[in-house]
Order: sequence, then C-alpha cells, then structure tokens
Amino acid sequence: MAHRWKNTLKESDVTPEKVYLNRRQLMASAVAGVGLAGIGGHRAMAQDALEPNSFEDITSYNNYYEFGTGKGDPARYADALTTEPWSVKIDGLVDKPGDYAFEDIMKAMTVEERIYRFRCVEAWSMVVPWNGFELADLLDMAGVQSGAKFVAFETALRPDEMPGVKFPVLDWPYVEGLRLDEAMHPLTIMATGIYGKDIPNQNGAPLRLVVPWKYGFKSIKSIVRISLTDSEPPTAWNKANPREYGFYSNVNPEVSHPRWSQATERPLGGGLFAGRKDTLMFNGYGDEVASLYEGMDLAKFF
Repeated sequence: MAHRWKNTLKESDVTPEKVYLNRRQLMASAVAGVGLAGIGGHRAMAQDALEPNSFEDITSYNNYYEFGTGKGDPARYADALTTEPWSVKIDGLVDKPGDYAFEDIMKAMTVEERIYRFRCVEAWSMVVPWNGFELADLLDMAGVQSGAKFVAFETALRPDEMPGVKFPVLDWPYVEGLRLDEAMHPLTIMATGIYGKDIPNQNGAPLRLVVPWKYGFKSIKSIVRISLTDSEPPTAWNKANPREYGFYSNVNPEVSHPRWSQATERPLGGGLFAGRKDTLMFNGYGDEVASLYEGMDLAKFF
C-alpha cells in the first residue's frame, strides 16, 4: 500500500543539502546518477541566495541525548553506534510477533522519497528529503490485532556505545508512542535514508520514525522495539516533564511551550540574517491530519 501520499512540497523547498552533506558530495551523487540530480540542481540555485551553515555546523545540529545534550554531541559520538546487524522486535497485539532483521524488513518494504517539513519544539525548522517506507506497511506485515489502539516505540540502549545515557537526563531507554490511527496514516514513515544515502547515525540509523505534523522529538531514532497495545504508552519527555510535553505533541502555533513560543520558527540554513517565519498548524499538514483530532481540545491534549 505504499505511494498513498502525494508530496506537495517542491524541490526548491528542501533545506540546502549542506544541512546534511557538503556540496561536493551532492555534485558527486548527481554525476553518478543516483536519482537526486534534479533536486540537487534546484537546491544549488536556491543556495546562491542563502548563507548556509558549514557542513560541520549543520550535520552536528541534532538532538539525540543518548550521545549528549549538546547539538554537536551526536555527530561527535554517534559513530560508536553499531548498526549492523540490527533487528526490531515487534510484539504485543500482533499476529506475527518476533525479531525482524533490518535487511528482511527492507526486502519487504517499498522505499520512497518524502520531502517533509521538520519542526523542533525548540522553534527551529528545516525541510528534509527522507527516504523510507510507510509504517502502516510494516504494521500490516506483522498483523495488527483488533484490540490494538496504540503503538509504542523504544530506542536502543547501549551504555558502551552511548555516552549520554550515563547521565539521568531522561528515564532510559527513550520511548515514544502514537495512537494507532496516527501510526497508520500515510504520512507516517520509517526513515532509512536522507538524500538517497543511508541515514547517518546521529540522525537515527538505521531506521527512525518520522511523523511530520508533530514536533521532532516524537520521531524516535534507532528503533529496536515496536509494541502494539490497548492503552496509551508512556513517552520519554512526557515522563520527564508532563507539564511541558504532552502525548500528542502536534505542531500548534496556538499552544506555547513554557520555554519556546510556537508561533514562529527559525529555518536553518538561511544564513545569519534570515528571518523567522510563522509556524503552520500541524506543521502545514492540516489538510491531511486535522480530521484525526476532530472534536478534541488541542490545548488540553497537547
């Protein structure tokens, strides 16, 4: 059931590739014909009017607290994460529970490119060309039972490879959750790449969740377990501070975070003098997902 969603963002909307890769790598990929030459051409022209961050600046701008709380820590330390072999345990209310090898998952899934807006609760944003497959297809493969209402996710916990987990910043392992209808929505993907390349460790290798209408911390990285449940699962940030982080965490410019106004955002890659822009409800995906929350008080269920 892949290809159920049609992208409305244009190639020129993509955050300059220097956010993730340097320009030399981009041009090399285009020449090699790996499928992104067209995107690269538009992006190169867009970059002429911007003052993008350096490769080092931008590839280190990640939140992945298992490797440290600084934006540069994931890029500095994530190379220690072993991503081969990798498996994902799928259990709970499914017909076919078990440990699924990453390579077997990839053989069964249809990988697409999805150009999505990415909005952090810290009020910065970017546009990322992900490669991945719809989470719905993976859940269908495991066979969702009728009693399932929620999907719980868990990140790898490897103290020997993740220096950040030595500190009690969060109650490790990092966990997240979605309602089943959110998880089955065509916009919800499991990302395995960026710009057609394997996803870097600091971005959540080898596979991570991407839910584009929610704040970035909902898109849990380096997933090792997916559990189907009949009750709302705990989430890492909600456990740490329920006053600031709700279960839903939909991008909503009308509901402020205590430390960061959500009304506007700072796009990365625009240079020192780039202005802020208004944040869109549901990060611009309201036409697709607003019906999921019809009748809900979104200030209460934030």
